[in-house]
Parts: sequence; C-alpha cells; structure tokens
Amino acid sequence: MAGFNTYSFTDVTATISHPAYGSYDLQGEGMGDFNIAKNTDRTAHDVAADGTIMVSKIAGNNGNVNINAQQTSGLHNWLQGLFNYVWQADTSQWAQISLTITAPKMGKTFYCTGGAFVKEPDEPFQAQGQRVAWNLLFADIQRLPI
Repeated sequence: MAGFNTYSFTDVTATISHPAYGSYDLQGEGMGDFNIAKNTDRTAHDVAADGTIMVSKIAGNNGNVNINAQQTSGLHNWLQGLFNYVWQADTSQWAQISLTITAPKMGKTFYCTGGAFVKEPDEPFQAQGQRVAWNLLFADIQRLPI
C-alpha cells in the first residue's frame, strides 16, 4: 500500500515580536500566506588559468520572509503599527524583530532574528479586498527540527 502525507496551513503557527513593541501570534486569522527564503549562496567556484577549481563553502543564514496579510486584518494593522514604531524609534530598535514559525506536522521550526522591514508595503484599493505583502529581512534564519 502506498504511503501518503497530509498538509494543512492551519497546523502552522508563528509569532512575530519586537522587544519594545510586543508580539503577535499568527494562527491563520487574516493570514494569506508566508514564504521563507535564504539569501546567501552556500558555495562559489573560482576557476584558475589552468582550469583548477577552488570551491568555497560560504557561511550565512540571512534571508527574507514575505508575509501576505488580508488588508482588513488585525495582522496587517499590527505590522503597520510595528513599522510606524520602528521607523520613529531610535536606530537601535530597527533590526530587533524576531519571528518563530512552527509546522509540527512537518517537524520543522524556523527561528528568525535580527529582522527589519524592507519597505512599507504597497497598499491595494479595488472592488475586492486584497492581500498586503510585508517583506522583512532577517540577519539569521535557523531551520531546526522540532
């Protein structure tokens, strides 16, 4: 008999926080989706004149997380408030966002630290409600088994 696996976004939970602003639990309400992407290439090749290849192993766990929230949601309003806070606050507050994402059915947890907003998102207005894309860069993203 063939095996199978199941997936449900409702099993995924997350908490975004800032030490001075507070935290917000993401459990589906007003959440469209989110995506985690690492930004650092882990290897590079240098080719010598004789064709010898030098392979470099490169460290770096930085990356970005895109959070798509419904434009009328509490999540979008909270992120807008956080953006407004860190923009007005002392520069030392800027890269203090952290995000923990847990997907227990998949056995994964992501710990993202040193986060800051890329920019204030575009705000759509049209006949049907839309999602707002919040993009954050994180200095360190660790993917760990639960």
